[in-house]
Amino acid sequence: MSRRWVFGFAVAALLLMACQTPVSNPGPGEPPPGPVDGFPSSMVALGDSITAAYGSCLAPTACPRNSWATGDGTQVNSHYRRILASNPAIKGHNTNVAKPGSTSADLPGQAASAAATPVDYVTVLVGANDACKGGMTPAGTFGANVSQALHTISAAMPAAQVLVVSIPNVFRVWEIGHTNKVALAAWRSGVCPNLLTNPTSDDPADIARRQAFADQIAAYNDRLAGACGSIAHCRYVDISTFAFEFTMLSAIDFFHPNAAGQQALADQSYPGFGT
Repeated sequence: MSRRWVFGFAVAALLLMACQTPVSNPGPGEPPPGPVDGFPSSMVALGDSITAAYGSCLAPTACPRNSWATGDGTQVNSHYRRILASNPAIKGHNTNVAKPGSTSADLPGQAASAAATPVDYVTVLVGANDACKGGMTPAGTFGANVSQALHTISAAMPAAQVLVVSIPNVFRVWEIGHTNKVALAAWRSGVCPNLLTNPTSDDPADIARRQAFADQIAAYNDRLAGACGSIAHCRYVDISTFAFEFTMLSAIDFFHPNAAGQQALADQSYPGFGT
């Protein structure tokens, strides 16, 4: 094997290790501290590949250090880093249980995992995968899944502040990318087929499929808002009109947000804290 190949493998391995560096969490049996001056001292993030920051550090894997919610890296001024600036007690108490590929059906399990170590602040962002592949999750089923997860969180940590973030304008990814040759090549891998299959087609069936995707996302957002409204201390942030710019999409698949996209998402969704 040539030195060039050895060097290439070494760089790839280092990138993968950097992306997969876990977000630091409290150790077993160490209860997190309570809020300080209105700022949470611990948090957990639930959701899918967006919250796991998939593809945001130049490799096709989760990169939690770049997460808009719990990220502790230098590229994204996440919710965690913003809180940390005002409340040092949150340092190291930033758990991320979001997993790439997760749907609303996985959310109750994530909530149960999070409930094992109660925290002060919980973020939830889920739904794109429910619409992206195969038969889209019915809106009623989606709402029931989210409601079950939120009630699990509320029962385990009744004083926690919960933030439910709407699904952003995913349809806009097709709008800005379907004339770009690089994006078209990346989408051939099968990313979000209900939106991005035959992306240049004007066939009525393809137009109808894309519109059905957009309509389903809108229905999911209605359910997210309703589920949040059913529990105490829950705030719903509507970013449904927010669209990532092309430069905010990962070069891995031109679908997931890169670090700049994660930063924009943090800007759009941060609720603010303090007395």
